[in-house]
This record gives sequence, structure tokens and C-alpha cells, in this order.
Amino acid sequence: MTATDKVARRKLSLLDLAKDLDNVSRACRVMGYSRQQFYEIRRNFQTFGADGLIDRMPGAKGPHPNRVAAEIEAAILDHALEHPCHGPTRVEQELRLKGIQVSSGGVRGVWQRHGLLTKHERLLRLETSTAERKIELSDEQVRLLERFSPEFRERHIEAPQTGSLVAVDTFHVGTLKGVGKLYLQTAIDCHSRFGFARLYTSKLPITAVHLMNNDVLPKFEAHDAKIKTVLSDNGREFCGRPDRHPYELFLQLEEIEHRTTRVKRPQSNGIVERFHRTLLDEHFRVEGRRTWFETVEEMQVVLDDYLEGYNQRRPHQGRGMNGRTPATAFVDGLPNADPKPTSSEGGTAVPGKGLSRPKRKEVRPVENTAQIMTT
Repeated sequence: MTATDKVARRKLSLLDLAKDLDNVSRACRVMGYSRQQFYEIRRNFQTFGADGLIDRMPGAKGPHPNRVAAEIEAAILDHALEHPCHGPTRVEQELRLKGIQVSSGGVRGVWQRHGLLTKHERLLRLETSTAERKIELSDEQVRLLERFSPEFRERHIEAPQTGSLVAVDTFHVGTLKGVGKLYLQTAIDCHSRFGFARLYTSKLPITAVHLMNNDVLPKFEAHDAKIKTVLSDNGREFCGRPDRHPYELFLQLEEIEHRTTRVKRPQSNGIVERFHRTLLDEHFRVEGRRTWFETVEEMQVVLDDYLEGYNQRRPHQGRGMNGRTPATAFVDGLPNADPKPTSSEGGTAVPGKGLSRPKRKEVRPVENTAQIMTT
């Protein structure tokens, strides 16, 4: 029971007591009311019934008849949003110049109803309104914001399983007196970080095809996995006319999608770029000062030994690797976990069929017997 209900019941008890005693003065003394209050309560009860026993606050009911019009109130709020530091008198004068008649007290009343009496409250309203405002950005503004945004810088290449994305690139290792430049063709599975690398004395498209055909694809076929996408830069060894370029034709025959990075944007292929730095720091800069190489084959043998340790024994610290070796992550990320049997003749068993896929023919790059020396 609310306080209003208790007061109404007390007034009703006063009327009942006065009727039982047949004495208004005595009933008023017992209940603590004056005779004037008694007659007022009885009159309200006779006129309005039970609702007349409820106390009604004095004053106008609903909006005050002297309240400013809605359009004037909207003009006051708009001015407060545009000039939050103006006082009520200044607002009155500014609105009068616009043909709106309102007193400074009316301005203050509008502020009071909307919680804007103080300058601090009006400034907070301006700050909130600005934060909620939607701004259309141009392409140039979006590019600049993305360049300095931590969220943009922390975006990563996504490869949900082994073979989803293989990144390839060409790396200039050094030069040899009397021979020329030495290049390294590299490929790395972006899911498992399993790496492949082979040295060449040129970076013709046939060298990129040789690495994919002789090293990369046999590894995936041995685990009955398929490469879905290859990511490369726009180098001439990878890109060209789809109907003539050797690398483009090779990927089409293998039904592999070819994607390229933005021009002058090596970060888009960051996994293979980081693989290059690892090879340079942990292998080439060390072996180049430890061993005197005379042929490309000698350098390739030492590189193969390093890649064996890199893929099979070296714990990888890359994102999502959790200290696993690339070989372990390669097997864990296969689309089907069960290993597929291989045929007795050296081919790979085709799933769902009793036939075996013939061995892949090797692609031979341009021969080179020049002696090599690392930088």
C-alpha cells in the first residue's frame, strides 16, 4: 500500500467516525483534522467519490500554459548545440535577430527540462552529438587512415588448411665473379610454413615451373593434398599472357588459382618475405663465411640440409604455429586426417579408385656449370 492510499483510507475513516459519533468536532479531535479540512474532504468525497480522497498537487496539469512553443524550443536546442558556451541572455539576443521572440527565462527553462543548465552539460551534449555523427570518407582518407591504423597493420594472411595458399617469390642471393647473379626460387605453404627453395643462375619462368613441378607438387601429392591458390608478386617469372606464359600455363594445367599482390606492396606476401629473411640470416650469411662453394650443386646440397632441419626439427614461432615444426603443422592441416596408401609402383593412389597416378615428369631448367661464390 502506497502513502497515497494510506492518506485516502485515513480520510475515509474520518468520515465514518464523524457519522458514527454524530459529532464532527469530536471526530476531528480524534483523527487530528480541523473542521475546515473535514468539510473540504466531505465535499470532495461527495463530488468525486473515492478519487476525491486522493491529494492533488496544486498547479497546472500537463504542460504549463506559458511554456514556449515547440518550434522555439527546437531553435533554442539547436543554438545550444552550435554555441554551447552562450548564456541565456546571449541566446535571447541571437534568436531575436532571427525573428524568434523568447525571454532569457524561457531559454533557461528549456535548458532545465533537457538537463543543459550548465556550460559543461551543453559541451558534453555537443561531444556526444559529434561522436554519433556519421562521416563519409573519401578513398584517399580511407587509405591514409588504414596506413596508420593498428588494426590495418595487424591484419594477417589467412590459410585455414594445408594447400589453401602457397606463396612463391624470387630472391637475389648474390653474384659470382665470372658467372653473374644467383637467384633463389622459394615457395612456402602459408598454413604450415613448410618451405621449398632451389638455386638458379637466372629467374626465367622455367625456373619457377621447375620448383613447383619437381619439389612442391610432389610433396602435396604424397599426402593426397591439392594446392588451391598460389600467391606471387607481379614479377615477369610469374606473370604474363595467360595463353603464352609458361608459369601461367602450368598453373592452368594443374587447376591452381593464381593471385598476385599489389604493385610495390611486398607486405601482401609477407610470409614468403619473412622466409627469405630467415634463409638469409640463418643460412646464407653463415654458410657464405664458413664454406667455400665452387658449384651450384654444392650450395644446393647444403641448402637442402638446412631445409630438412627447418621443416622437420626447427620449432616455428610464426602466428598460429604454437612452437610446432612445419612438418607437423603440414600433416595436422591436411583436409583429411587419414593418410592415403600409395601404389607399389611408386604412383600415388587416387581416392575412391583402384588406380594410381603416374609419377610426375621432371622439368629441367637451363643447365649452368658456372662456379658460384656468395656475397
